[in-house]
Amino acid sequence: MAEASGSRQVVIVGGGLAGLFAARAMRNAPVQVTLLDRAEHHLFPPLLYQCATGILSQGKIAYPLRELLHKLRNVEFELAEVTGLDAEQRRVLARRPLGEQVEFGYDYLILAAGVRQSYFGHDEYAAFAPGMKTVEDALKIRRRIFGAFEMAETATDPDERRRWLTFVLVGAGPTGVELAGQVREVATKTLRKEYRHIEPEDARVLLFDGGKAPLAMFGPKLSAMAARDLKKLGVEMHMGSIVTEADPRGVQVKDHDGKVTRYEAGTILWTAGVQAPALAAMVAKATGAEQDRAGRLCVDKDLTIPGHPDILVTGDMMSLDRLPGVAEVAMQTGHYAGHKVTLESIDQTFDKPFRYHDLGSAAYICRGRAVVSTKRLHFGGFPGWVAWLFIHIGFLTGWRNRIGALFSWWFAFTRDMRRERTFTIDDMPIRVFSEHAEAEAEAAVSARPAVTPASTHKQP
Repeated sequence: MAEASGSRQVVIVGGGLAGLFAARAMRNAPVQVTLLDRAEHHLFPPLLYQCATGILSQGKIAYPLRELLHKLRNVEFELAEVTGLDAEQRRVLARRPLGEQVEFGYDYLILAAGVRQSYFGHDEYAAFAPGMKTVEDALKIRRRIFGAFEMAETATDPDERRRWLTFVLVGAGPTGVELAGQVREVATKTLRKEYRHIEPEDARVLLFDGGKAPLAMFGPKLSAMAARDLKKLGVEMHMGSIVTEADPRGVQVKDHDGKVTRYEAGTILWTAGVQAPALAAMVAKATGAEQDRAGRLCVDKDLTIPGHPDILVTGDMMSLDRLPGVAEVAMQTGHYAGHKVTLESIDQTFDKPFRYHDLGSAAYICRGRAVVSTKRLHFGGFPGWVAWLFIHIGFLTGWRNRIGALFSWWFAFTRDMRRERTFTIDDMPIRVFSEHAEAEAEAAVSARPAVTPASTHKQP
C-alpha cells in the first residue's frame, strides 16, 4: 500500500459501482486508499444478460480496474479476497491469488462487495441452474443457451430434442424478463436459418415466478405492458408458480392452486433472489451488526454500522429503508461514503444522513420494446426502448465501451447478428447437459481408457 506520512488509510472492499464511486469521491482527499477485489475488472451488471445472449462481449461491459484507477494518485488496487476482519484493531485480512495472507490497516473501511445469487436453501441447484451476477456466470449461460441448440440439432429422440429446446427461467424480475425475451429473440431471429434438423423457433421459454405478474415492482400498468410484450414474443409465463424441486433434466413446480407439475428442460437459469456474500456474516460477527433476511448488513442513516463509525456499508450489501438493489443506489451510496470520509479527513463534521434520489428504473423486453419507470413518468414500448438505450449508454464505463456497445447493438437490432457466441465442445458443460451422456462417457472411459475423447464423440 502506498502510504503517506500522517495520512489516513481507507480500505474499500469491492470494485463495483459503489466501490468505484467511493474511490472517485476521495480523489482529492488527504487519504491513502486501497481497493480490494477478487476480480481485476469493474463490471456493469445491468447488461450481463446481453453478454449471456451473444450481443455484447464481456469486454464491453467490464473495464480493468487498474486502468480506471490509474489517474487517482491516492488509490491503489490489490487483487485479493477478504478472509477476515478485526474490527477492534482495524485490520482487514485478505488472501492473494497464490494463497499469501496479507493484512491491511484502516482508519475507514468501506464495504461494497455486492450480493450473490440466492437459491433459497438449495445451493446444490447452482451446479445446473446458474445465476447471473458475474462475467463468469454470463459466459456459462451463453454456453448453455447456444449449446442447447447444438444438442437439439444432433438429438435423434424427439422427446430429447424437445427437452433441449425448452428453457426454464426462475424469477420474473428485470433479469428474468430481459433474459427470457433475449432467448426467444435468439431462437426466432438470430438462429432461425442456421440449422438443418431443428426449427429454432420451436424453442419454448418458460418463465416462473411466485408473484402475480412480471416486473411487479414497475407497477400494474408497466407490468401488464411487459406481460403483453412477452406473450407476443412467445414467452410462456407461469405466474403464481413456485419451483419446489430442480435437477439437471428439469423442474417441479407448484402453482397457486397447489397443483404440482413436472417440466422437462435442457437449460435452467436462476434469476430469483439474492443474498449477501459470506463477507457480510464475517463483518456481522466481528462488529455485532444486525443482518436482514437476505444477510445484508443493517446500517444507520449515515451508512455506518452502529457502534462502528469507521465502517461504512454501501450498495447491495447494505440494508437501509428497503432501498432496492439497483445501480443508482450503489452509485449514490458509494459517492456518499467517499464524500463523508473526505470531509472527516480534513476534520470537518458530516452529519447529513444519506438520502436516495430515485432516478427511475428501466427493463428491456425485446427489440423496440422496453419499460421505463421514474418518479413522474411511466412509459414503455418504442419510446421506452429509446430511453433505455440512452440510459445504459450513459452509465457504461468508458467511451470505448459505449461506442463498442452502439456498434454491437446496431448489428444486433438491424441485422439479427450476435457475434459473441464462440465456444467449443470443451466449453459445453456435458455433465449438466445430460445425465445419460455422463453415464455413457464414464462407461466408455472405463472400457477403453486409451481412447481419446475425439474418437469417442463421433458425429452422427
